[in-house]
This record gives sequence, structure tokens and C-alpha cells, in this order.
Amino acid sequence: MTSADNRPSHSTEWLFCIVLVLVLSACGGQRGPLQLAGNAMGTSWHLSYMAPAVAVDRSLVQAGVEAQLEQVEQSMSTYRDDSEISRFNRAPVDTWFTVSGEFYSVLSAALAVGRDSAGAYDVTVAPLVDLWGFGPSMGEAVLPGGEAIKALLPLVGQQQLRLDGEALRIRKPVALTLDFSSLAKGFAVDQVANWLLSQGIDRFLLEVGGEMRMSGLSHRGDPWHVAVEQPDSATRDVAAALSVTDRAVATSGSYRNYFEMDGRRYSHSIDPRTGRPVIHDLVSVTVIHNSAMMADAWATALIVLGADQAMAVAREQGLAVYFMRRNEMGLQHSHTTEFVPFLAVEQ
Repeated sequence: MTSADNRPSHSTEWLFCIVLVLVLSACGGQRGPLQLAGNAMGTSWHLSYMAPAVAVDRSLVQAGVEAQLEQVEQSMSTYRDDSEISRFNRAPVDTWFTVSGEFYSVLSAALAVGRDSAGAYDVTVAPLVDLWGFGPSMGEAVLPGGEAIKALLPLVGQQQLRLDGEALRIRKPVALTLDFSSLAKGFAVDQVANWLLSQGIDRFLLEVGGEMRMSGLSHRGDPWHVAVEQPDSATRDVAAALSVTDRAVATSGSYRNYFEMDGRRYSHSIDPRTGRPVIHDLVSVTVIHNSAMMADAWATALIVLGADQAMAVAREQGLAVYFMRRNEMGLQHSHTTEFVPFLAVEQ
């Protein structure tokens, strides 16, 4: 994905690996969904929804969605100097910093995924992402030396953060910097979805920068249809057709954002434990979850882990995940048992 502040990250939620199967017109006399769209968080958003029983003006829906997205940006955008996250990143070491409840919840979720993924996921990884040329400047690719990587590793490690849940405050013992690009869009999707439900809009498909959440049934009276994109497909061929409702979907991939040097490909997915791009054959991970934020974060963590470890962790956590890996036999597809109910056609 594009990050909450348009920053490419070690995750690839900014990728449009999930292809929305849009219904452009109604069929069989059925009324099609209403469509709204806009730009926010350095990317675009789209909403397809069925009008509720008590009519809500479309302009009010548009304004409400944009207000929710703006609130997340004000808290979690590293491109805004006055955002919570930017102010924390500038805050002195070893001083308590008070945050909002939403910020604390997102950070707590990130810490949990980091712990449960054995450190493959880490929201303090930004210095390493910058070092490898995948930060916001996206300058000329240069291979960093081992000493440069070693020097930054002490400044990466979300386990170093100290949290005080009662006072909603956090503290860093060293000059750590937070970057929520791997789950802020998912969180924004959840916030918008909850607002829509509060307005009586309970049949919708919402997408922000590739992260999606569905509620209720489509205009056809069945679950919403989405598809997982085939990696490296210029024509965006479908790898798997999904039928989803009352869930969120997020995909990470390692096949679009990379650079090549001396015949070797370097992915933008950085392993925070080593400080280096991942080297494995797992190219795409799709996660279905009750929470878009958690789907977003877990897709990032699993793509870093690699196929075998990712499958083991997904099973351990009871996650609904679809994997694609590339080897000498071509693309190999697999999924956890929890993913089976969402497959429109059994794989």
C-alpha cells in the first residue's frame, strides 16, 4: 500500500494486488450500488454502497468518509509536522509522550503482531527502509555497506518502546522513530467502516489504497466479489476469485517495488531483524480478517517471514491467508484452512 503519508514501506499494502470486481451497472432489474471516490492519505479511496432505508445524502456520506480519513492523517502521517506520530518522532529520548486513544490502540496492535511474528514485523523499521532507498525520496539505488546497516540496527526494535496504558503515554529509550505505514490505512478503513455503520449504511465495499472492507450483501443479494491479482501480470489476470462479506482483505507482495543491481533483485520488503531485503520465493500474501488494520499488518509480517515460516505462523494464529510463491515450477498457490470459505471457486 501507499503509506498513511504516501511513504513506500517494507510492506506492500500499497500494491493493488487485490482487484475490485466493480459492478458498473445493475442486472436483472436490480438497482446497483451508489459510488463515491476521492483522494486522501496519499492515495485514492472508493466506496460502493447500497442506500440505507433512511436516506442519507450522498454529499454527507462523502464528507463523513473524508472527515474520518483526515482524522487518521492528523494522527498518523509522518508527512505532517504537527501529527502525533511526527511529534513523537521528534520528542526527546526518555520522556513520556501522551497520545490519543486511537494512536495507542494502533501501536498496541503493531506490537502484538511484532511479537507474534517473532520480530518480522516492526513499526520502527523506517531508518532501514530509507537506507535501502525505499523511503519517500526514492533516490538512486545504492547498496548500503554492512557497517551502515549495523549502525542503524540499535535504532530499530519496537520492543524497546515503553507503554503506559492507564495514562495513554509512550516513551523511547533510544532515538526510535515510528512509521504506521503498514497498518494506518487498514485502521482508516476500519474507522470509516464503523462510521458508515453508525449512519445506517450496512451494505458496502470500501477500499482505501488497496485495503478493503465489506459489509452486508451486494446489490445482487450475495457476498461482495473481489479477486487476488496474479503477480507480474500486465493484464491483471485473476489468481483467485473471492466471495467476502463482513470481513476485511489486504494483500502484500514483493514483485513490484524493487531494484536490480549486478543481476540481483532487491525487494523493498526489509526484514527488521537483519536490516536487509528479504530473499525468498514468497511473492504475494492475502489476508482476510475481521479488522482491516490487522489484515494490513499481518500481510506485511507474513511476506517478510517467507513461505514456510509464514504458513506456520498463519496456522498458529488461526489466520485466513492465501499464498503465492515462485519457484522453478512457476507460481505455486496455497492457503490456510481458514481461507477456504472465502474462495468463490475451490482452488
